[in-house]
Amino acid sequence: MAVITYFEGAWVEGSPRIMGSMAQSFMHGSTVFDGARAFSGTAPDLDRHCARLIHSAEVMGLAPGPSAEEVTRIAVEGIGRFAPGSELYIRPALFSDKGFLVPDPDETCFAMTIFEVPMPTAGGFSVCLSAYRRPNPDMAPTDAKASCLYPITSLAIAQANAKGFDNAIMRDGAGNVVEFASSNLWIAKDGLVSTPAHNHTFLNGITRQRLIALLRGDGLEVRETPLTMAEVLAADEVFSTGNLGKVLPVNRVEDRDLQPGPICARARELYFAFARGQGV
Repeated sequence: MAVITYFEGAWVEGSPRIMGSMAQSFMHGSTVFDGARAFSGTAPDLDRHCARLIHSAEVMGLAPGPSAEEVTRIAVEGIGRFAPGSELYIRPALFSDKGFLVPDPDETCFAMTIFEVPMPTAGGFSVCLSAYRRPNPDMAPTDAKASCLYPITSLAIAQANAKGFDNAIMRDGAGNVVEFASSNLWIAKDGLVSTPAHNHTFLNGITRQRLIALLRGDGLEVRETPLTMAEVLAADEVFSTGNLGKVLPVNRVEDRDLQPGPICARARELYFAFARGQGV
């Protein structure tokens, strides 16, 4: 896997050590990051991903040095270091080098890693219900893309993998289905598209927001509404949106097999047509 890292004003090959054992973010989890994609000569919504990084830093009490525009510029520069059309994951991050329980905002550091990751195929993935739940907004910094939130994701996916599934369905504290462990969740039933209402227990994904607009612009009714596990199990189609694969079908929910359906196919068509028009 080809990897380059931007740190302290320069690009280097590979994954250098950028954080010491006494760094506040290393011990107490204040790191924030974001993820964007480049493929086929495009980097859709790159500017929005970089802007969300800055918002996440503010939520966590960090003082980002670079602006969203500067982060975007650095990302474009890094993309240009790979062969044209490379399928890349772009991961800018901000972390605190100093402080103890509270990060020192004046010691915020910036790094960006860009690495090759192929775009997943559209064959689909399997999911089961997780025993883990997303925290309420008064329990964790849920409006930030913060590293401290990701152990739940890792545990949920590991639990699902041990049961023979690829990913997990997450609920909130009230029992509503809110997302997959690593992407946003969608269902289609009788031609109606639904995705969980953003109740701030999960990240309001940039690809999620983009697809809501694209589907509505295409004349489809899209509901943002609380969803139950029973509704997911009864759906005609289940699919996901997220940075890694953008729009992907689900082919099994618990013991129920599914086939990729026409609404997911249309969603993929709309999204990738949008992406191709963006450029880098």
